[in-house]
Parts: sequence; C-alpha cells; structure tokens
Amino acid sequence: MNNKISLIGAPTDIGAGSRGASMGPEALRVAQIASVLAQQGLEVLDRGNLSGPANPWLPPVNGYRHLAEVTDWNQTVHDAVYTELADGRLPILLGGDHCLGIGSISAVARHCRDTGKKLRILWLDAHADFNTSALTPSGNIHGMPMACLCGHGPKELIEIGGHVPAISPKWIRQIGIRSVDEGEKRFVHQMDLEVFDMRYIDEMGMRAAVELALALVDANTHLHVSFDVDFLDPDIAPGVGTTVRGGPNYREAQLCMEMIADTGRLASLDVMELNPALDERNRTAEVAVDLIESLFGKSTLMRK
Repeated sequence: MNNKISLIGAPTDIGAGSRGASMGPEALRVAQIASVLAQQGLEVLDRGNLSGPANPWLPPVNGYRHLAEVTDWNQTVHDAVYTELADGRLPILLGGDHCLGIGSISAVARHCRDTGKKLRILWLDAHADFNTSALTPSGNIHGMPMACLCGHGPKELIEIGGHVPAISPKWIRQIGIRSVDEGEKRFVHQMDLEVFDMRYIDEMGMRAAVELALALVDANTHLHVSFDVDFLDPDIAPGVGTTVRGGPNYREAQLCMEMIADTGRLASLDVMELNPALDERNRTAEVAVDLIESLFGKSTLMRK
C-alpha cells in the first residue's frame, strides 16, 4: 500500500437533503485522523479544504437540486484527487455529502485509464445511490452518484473526467445496502450491480461478502473504497443525515476494513456523509477514524 497519504477536505452538503455534512471534514480532523494515520507509519499531508459555491438550499429544477453547484464542487474534487494520484499519493477525500463521489471516482477512473490499471470500487453504504431524476422526487444528487458514474445522469456530471461512462457497473461491489427506492431496485437489477445487502450479510456473514467483493483483485488493480458513514448501524454511528437501522455492527465493520487492508491494494478512499450536527460529542467521527485506522493496517496481532 502507498504510504504517502493526502487528506482533502470537501466541506459541502450541496447534494444532500439535510444540512451539516459540510462540517464533516473538521469533525474528522478533531477526531485526529492525521495523527492516527501517522501512527501507522504513513506520511500524511493535510491539503486543507477545497472551496466551492455555498449551498443555496433551493427546490429542484428539472429533477435536480443545485445542479450547477454540484457540478462545480465535483469538478474541483476531480481535479484535486487526480492531481494527488498523478503525484503518486493516496488521496483520502473527507466529505461532505456523497454526491462528491462523482468527482472522486471519475478522477480515479481517469488515473486508471492513464496507467492501464483495473479498477475495483467498494461502495460501503446503506444506500445504493443509483437513482436518477426520473426515479426520485427529491432531486437530491447525493442519491445519484453511482448512476451518474455509470453514465445515467445530467450531461454536466456524467462528463466529469472526460470519459462517458466514467466506470462500468462491473467494477462496483456494494456492501451493507439496506435502503433502496422501488424504481431504483429495478434499475440496480437492470444494470446487474453486484450488491451484498444486509440480508446477504445476515445469512452468509461479512467475511463471505468481503471475500467475494475482493475476488480477482490483484497487483494490477486500483482498489477504491467509498465509505459512507451511514454504512454503519446508527447505534454506533448516529451522526449522519440518512440513518437506516440494521447496519453492520462494530465488529462486522472492523472485519470488513481489516480484510480490505489485508489485500494491500487500497489506493484511494472517500469518507462521506459524516454530519456532526446530528452526532453525539463527535463519537461518529471517532468511530469512523478508528475504522479508517484498521483500513490502513491496524490489527490486534501481527498477521502471518
């Protein structure tokens, strides 16, 4: 794993349905994300926060809320993440709402095209985020990033990164899903996404889910993890805008992160949807940082 880490703050809730995710990057810094990663022997540079348009908090127009502002933020995120990858560093995007995954993952996909690497995306989330404007009345783009990345969305968003679609659905593995809109369910099935939902995890276990999600990851694979904090059960992570009961517990989440770390292939990371306004004394940020530490190699014992 690359030991040169760059933290990139993206303080916006521009695509969300509730305010507060804009404070997520600072909450992660308060939870000592930089020093925790440095204790794992990593070289950590905090690049500070990106800047973009303020949240106008307006109703949707033609099926999308804040499309111009979302596009601006995602282009800025794309450019920042792509620059770090081109410089041989491992970017960690500190969100911010999950619409920013469009910019982050399109940059990763562009980098993989440049370098001839395969791409595997692990989407750790309570939600599939595969909505379109035709499927959701809210117009909130944080429910659409996966669809946009696969080429189903407004021209302004699907063209970020210079290639349409930015990714193939075959590169995606979703874990922890437990809230999918009715029309979205049909679309996910139509696109043949590989989804390890909570029923699968209940029946087969987190180990089986992650083993299958990581199958065929090899030395020529760029492994990207997009970690929406609402992946976790709200009993341990209440500080998110879209809590869904019945998510992975602390040990299941730790196992997921440790198994990803065991591959040694993690090459980029998003940490999304942390909302300190809904948290309890920053405990969700602290849990998230604890899990991120495991993602970068913390374990109880040395593994043989």
